[in-house]
Amino acid sequence: MAKAKYTRGADGYFSTKVWDGTYNPVTGQKNRKNLRTKKSSKALEDMVNEFKANVTDRKNIRNVDITFFQYARKWKEVYKAQRSNATKAMYDNIIEKHFIRIDHVKLQDIDRMHLQIMLNNADGKKKIQQQIMLTFKQVLRSAVADRLFPANVMEDIFRNVEPVKYEAKEKRALTSIEKQAVFKADFLEQDKIFVYLIYGCGLRREEALALTIFDFNLSKKEVSINKAHDLTSGKPIQKEPKTNNGYRTVPIPDKIYHTVAAYIANLKSGGHTYLFTMRNWDPMTKSSYDKMWKRILREIEAVSGESTAGLTAHVFRHNYCTNLCYQIPQISIKKIAQLMGDTEAVVLKVYNHIILE
Repeated sequence: MAKAKYTRGADGYFSTKVWDGTYNPVTGQKNRKNLRTKKSSKALEDMVNEFKANVTDRKNIRNVDITFFQYARKWKEVYKAQRSNATKAMYDNIIEKHFIRIDHVKLQDIDRMHLQIMLNNADGKKKIQQQIMLTFKQVLRSAVADRLFPANVMEDIFRNVEPVKYEAKEKRALTSIEKQAVFKADFLEQDKIFVYLIYGCGLRREEALALTIFDFNLSKKEVSINKAHDLTSGKPIQKEPKTNNGYRTVPIPDKIYHTVAAYIANLKSGGHTYLFTMRNWDPMTKSSYDKMWKRILREIEAVSGESTAGLTAHVFRHNYCTNLCYQIPQISIKKIAQLMGDTEAVVLKVYNHIILE
C-alpha cells in the first residue's frame, strides 16, 4: 500500500502550505496559502492539485477590468513620480509608442507573445528593445505585487523570451588636436567659459548650466556644485545634482582661472547671476544650449581642420576623469570619485581599463 503523502496533525487536520503565485512586495518571499482538511491525505492532495491548477490558470488573482497599457500608464504616474525627468521621458516613450501596440490586451491576459510583438516592432534598435524589456518587466512585477498578475506566469514569460543584449558605444576621447583647440578657438566669451569649465573641472552639462557667481570662491580657486538644470522639457528646471555624491567642490586649474575670474567679475559688475544665459539673461533653454554647442563645434573645427563628429560635453568630462586616472597613485581613486561627483564603484567600472594601464 502506498504511503500517504500527508499525515494527520495533533489537531486532527491534514495540512500544508502552497504558493499562491504571488510574492511579498517587501521581503520578496513567496506568499503561501494554508490548505487543510479532516478527511484524508488524498483529499488534501486533491485540494493542492486544484489550487495549483488555479494558480497556473490565473484564477488566483484579483479580477480587474484594466488593460496592460492602462496599468502601465498608472504605474508610471504613481510609482515613478519621483524619478528624474529624463527617466520619466524614457518611460513615456516606451509606454506611449510601444506598449500602445497592445493597448487592447487585458493585463491578466498578457503573455510572452505580446512582449515579443513589441520587441519585433523595434527590430534593429537594441537600446529601445532593452528599454521595452526592462519596462515591461518592471510593470509586471508591480502588477504581481498588487496581486493583479500571477508571479508564476511572469516567471514563465521571461524564462522563455530571449534576453536583449545591448552595450552602449564606448565614449570617445578628446583628440590631441581638440585639446589644443580648446585654447586656440575663437569662441564667444560665454562659450569659452563653458568649454573651459567642462574641460578643466569635469562638470556635467546640467551642472555647468546651473552655475551662478555665488558658486565660486575665487580666493580659494574653487567652484561648488550644488544644483543642476534639467532641460528635458526644453525649459531649464532646477534640480539637485545627479546623486548625493554630486555635491562637491572642485579646484579651478590655473590655466583657466584668470579667464573665469574675469568673466565672473564682469557679471557681478553688471548685476547678473547666472554664468550661462540667453540674451535676456534668463538661464539657457534646450534650444539656446543647442545653438551654443553648435557654435562651439564650429569654432573647434575651424581651428583643428577635423570633424567634431561625436563630440559632446560629456566627452570633456570623460577626458577630465581619464587625466585624473593617469595620475594614480599620486591621486587616490577615492579622491577621483569625489572630484567627479561619483562613487568609487562607478569610477572603477567605467575607467578600470585606464587604471590597469
